[in-house]
Amino acid sequence: MLTQSDLVEHATRIADIAADAARGYFRGALGIDFKSDESPVTQADKGVEAQVRAYLSEHFPDHGVFGEEEGITGGDSRNLWIVDPIDGTRSFLSGHPLFGFLLGHLVDGVPQIGVIGMPALNETFVGVRGHQTTLHGDPVHTSTQTDLNQSILFINEGEKIYRDYPALFDRLTRAGQTRRFAYDCYPHALLAAGHVDAVIDYDLQPYDYMPVSVVIQAAGGIMTDWVGNPLTMESDGRVVSAATPELHQQLLQLIHG
Repeated sequence: MLTQSDLVEHATRIADIAADAARGYFRGALGIDFKSDESPVTQADKGVEAQVRAYLSEHFPDHGVFGEEEGITGGDSRNLWIVDPIDGTRSFLSGHPLFGFLLGHLVDGVPQIGVIGMPALNETFVGVRGHQTTLHGDPVHTSTQTDLNQSILFINEGEKIYRDYPALFDRLTRAGQTRRFAYDCYPHALLAAGHVDAVIDYDLQPYDYMPVSVVIQAAGGIMTDWVGNPLTMESDGRVVSAATPELHQQLLQLIHG
């Protein structure tokens, strides 16, 4: 019978495999295709996911797998591994080192383990529901910031928010003590480690936010949709992460004007 500790060990090993695979492609010659939504997919995305799937097939043949590139496979819907092989393909293909690898283990739709791997930075954050988040085995924690006006705020997918919610974008650009525009998973990892206080994100898929949510919550933070509801596989992809409940409430108020 596999314990949670066993699963965490496997998840960490998978992150190492994915990191090695990604580094083998990074800043090399990449064959690039475009999906129907015009987002790019590289040989690296496919190659990393293939290696992760091979490991999961060997060690967890009865578990389901939901990967960005190949969708859902496997028969056990109760135990589901969720994989984003290259979180930030546009960063990856442009040689920018802040792309990530995301892995989650869900039981009955609830994420129990989440991994944010940063292959080019050699950082791996592992969150375990109800326990803690670690960076290379050492516990990390969110900040204690409760005042949005004094916070470090990251705005992910800013151009999409500007396109679809211009009034909100205007409010965001005037919020916080320090704000940065960014993409992908690393701002959320920085929040889990206490360096960033809040992250607004947009237009995400379950493989983008489900693994990350465990990392943040196990570090003491909060991650919900823009209404404040817990994240599920059916969430609409608009998410907010905060270091404290007080800060989270202020962010929700900001979102809704």
